Amino acid sequence: MTVWGVDIGGTFTDVVGVDDDGRIAVGKVRSSRNELAPDAWRHVHVAADAPSASMTHGTTVATNALLERSGGRTVLLTTAGFEDVLWLRRQDRADLYDLARQHPPPLVERPDVIGVRERIGATGTVVPLTRAETERVVDEVARRQPGAVAVSLLFSFRDSGHEARLTSALRQAFPDVPVAASHEVLPVFREYERTSTVTAEAYLRPLVSGYLERMGREAATHGIADLRIMASSGGTLSVEHAVERAASLALSGPAGGVEGARLVGATLGEHDLLTLDMGGTSADASVVLDGQPLLQTDGAVGGIPLALPHVLIETVGAGGGSVAWADRGGALRVGPRSAGASPGPACYGLGGTEPTVTDAALMLGWLDPARPLADELHLDRQRAADAIGRLARTLALSPGRCAEGIVEVATATMVRALRRVSVERGIDPRQLVLVPFGGAGPLFTCRLAEQLGMRRAIVPPNAGVLSAVGLAAAPARIELAASLHRPAAELPAAHLAHAYRDMEQDAANALPGATLRRLADCRYPGQGYELTVDAQGDGDDIARRFHERHRQRFGHADLRRAVEVVNVRLVAERPGRSLSLAATERSGPASRPRPSLPDLRADDVLRGPCMIDAPDCTIRLEAGWMATVQPSAALLVERT
Repeated sequence: MTVWGVDIGGTFTDVVGVDDDGRIAVGKVRSSRNELAPDAWRHVHVAADAPSASMTHGTTVATNALLERSGGRTVLLTTAGFEDVLWLRRQDRADLYDLARQHPPPLVERPDVIGVRERIGATGTVVPLTRAETERVVDEVARRQPGAVAVSLLFSFRDSGHEARLTSALRQAFPDVPVAASHEVLPVFREYERTSTVTAEAYLRPLVSGYLERMGREAATHGIADLRIMASSGGTLSVEHAVERAASLALSGPAGGVEGARLVGATLGEHDLLTLDMGGTSADASVVLDGQPLLQTDGAVGGIPLALPHVLIETVGAGGGSVAWADRGGALRVGPRSAGASPGPACYGLGGTEPTVTDAALMLGWLDPARPLADELHLDRQRAADAIGRLARTLALSPGRCAEGIVEVATATMVRALRRVSVERGIDPRQLVLVPFGGAGPLFTCRLAEQLGMRRAIVPPNAGVLSAVGLAAAPARIELAASLHRPAAELPAAHLAHAYRDMEQDAANALPGATLRRLADCRYPGQGYELTVDAQGDGDDIARRFHERHRQRFGHADLRRAVEVVNVRLVAERPGRSLSLAATERSGPASRPRPSLPDLRADDVLRGPCMIDAPDCTIRLEAGWMATVQPSAALLVERT
């Protein structure tokens, strides 16, 4: 059975197929906005002729909907008196030093928030939900004719009775309107984050369900029997589960790249990685520790807080298509605006006239104009020189110095992102191995490592399409959560097992045969944040792990203080397709001025400065660095 990974990026769409023997086939085409381009399906259709073929898709549809505010009109139902929670937020400033800057507005309009006359408190029902009030609320929703409904009542994470009754009435009255309830989406405490997340879930469901329905039809016509969708947490969901977890797709694409980097690191025995996916539109930084991507449950997409588990991703506007420009002070800037796939960088010859990082790399001789990119797209050096020349005159620089400056600014932007996911979380990047990938990432391997004080890097095989490789090999995964709020010292193993019992049954039904892993969100009493640790053993074991994790994350821990477990989480995972990564036999000399990666074999050594051509990317070795070809076909890059 062939397993396909398809990653739609802002500039290119990558298609990777893995057969039963773990061998990899690759296709790359220019992206079509929010849809899988016909040319991409052509790659799948040619090789996926077996009716049992499956596909994992990394989609940007949820991300773009949040960024562009293109989801469905949503009505929010909340406990009366708490209608303004999305506007009150946490009362933190959008920018600490800019008093005029505002947070992005919520996804719902204030007139579309309906207060429900009911209330559940911490100890039980305060105001009962009557049948008359339920009917009134249903009538109010009907008058607004929404595309989706979100329900988030007080303390529904502890007692879901009112919310379940209201949700049932809405689904019966509006069978064609998606209704998202907070006790189903995120049954944990913190009212603002819970309400924001369930609102985003409802807002996205109409768009996501329509997109996945179209994808399912296309997949069936191309011989794909099993379509799966990558979630932000790094695991895959069935289409049915993905429709019910639309907000979990907000970081679908970048998560595939981190999974691919993890797999490549494992083949070399490296389990602590600092990853950077530099594509055509942006660069995504992340961390893998002890062989697992670093996850978090806080964060925002497009200014909308989403309290769902997701791979730690720091995105910056420093892709190959990022536009270089001069600000009002005459300083050189790069990004965040991108030339995208159309018209693309000036060197594409598709109508773009603004200088980009790709134009600078071509002008500096890093890219070979004789080698086509996706869709047989050849680079035009003269167009790149013209675009950079215009910017250079504005900045009073020579064209060559301007191109170097563009590269330097882009490098500095990516270094900041890499520091945010490592140094700012108490992780020393010098103890990690850098894994750059994406179509442009391997060009910056040595520069990024030098600025971070790192001595080693791994350039993966198929680095230009590693996100799609990660999608094809990603495990199936479902994550569940529930609130607990108990001191760890009061949680013997039997009590913990009871806390996970219902979630384990739900996971077994949703993903038969999966391996289950227990996690717990912990904190010192009074803290406003939590850390997630393994929950094997009893409460004392959890407390010990929390102290260790707190010391690693923040540089200190207080072993005398009690530890509180606030949420329990369960991860159900079923392994994905294994890969066969092996270097090819040499078909030509490895010592020519510009070697090609397919011409190399295991243990070949190259020394910088030099450029190495690969089928889906170009690798640059700086002076003082060497690269050794590994049996996995990866390059181990080391400072000499």
